[in-house]
Amino acid sequence: MKDTVYRASALRGRAILLATRDSLPRNVGNSLRCASCHLDGGLRRDGMPWVGSYVRFPQYRARSGKVDLIEDRINDCFRRSMNGRALNPAGSDMRDIVTYFAFLSSGVPVGAEMEGQGFPRLQPLKGDLARGASVFASTCVRCHGAKGQGTALAPPLWGPSSYNVGAGMARINTAASFIYALMPIDRAQHLSAQQAFDVATYINTRGRPDFPAKVRDWPRGQKPVDADYHVLPGHD
Repeated sequence: MKDTVYRASALRGRAILLATRDSLPRNVGNSLRCASCHLDGGLRRDGMPWVGSYVRFPQYRARSGKVDLIEDRINDCFRRSMNGRALNPAGSDMRDIVTYFAFLSSGVPVGAEMEGQGFPRLQPLKGDLARGASVFASTCVRCHGAKGQGTALAPPLWGPSSYNVGAGMARINTAASFIYALMPIDRAQHLSAQQAFDVATYINTRGRPDFPAKVRDWPRGQKPVDADYHVLPGHD
């Protein structure tokens, strides 16, 4: 019985992550799902995999300025990347997601850093809007739509149905590294690092939802230069 209950919880957690808006419409405020950024259902190496994530929490995060639990990290994504509402940390939805992460981390030592976690980071380059618009038109439109509105193949990249300004992907350096490492999804064309920064600059200078709570980010300082918004005095 114990294994059956555990399996059912992990499977439901996986289902939520793969069909987030359908599963939790009251908590998702846009057209993204968790697997929009965590590729291959969170299993792809260098594609922000969830494998091993469970054992790296609790961890200190500079953006919150405190030690976060894995529930805090999940809710951060709901509030920012999903432009939605936090889950009840003690509720069944959160429990099932965490159970799935625990299942994916079976056998991984506590605190272990793994090869392929996250995605490779590029050295910052200055992006160009005009070049970025050209790259977007030639490479990204077929999946993300001419106005970045998203299609059945890929999520929206700006506008009211996309991630908000407080999301990690709203930072140009983060978006450029993700694009360079993983886009286009079918790898029909490999972009150069400069092209990745150009198109990330174009995407992240389009309009998107605000995140008013962003002013409380990095309360102990260390705000990244590409987090292009004001924080409260004494925070940076």
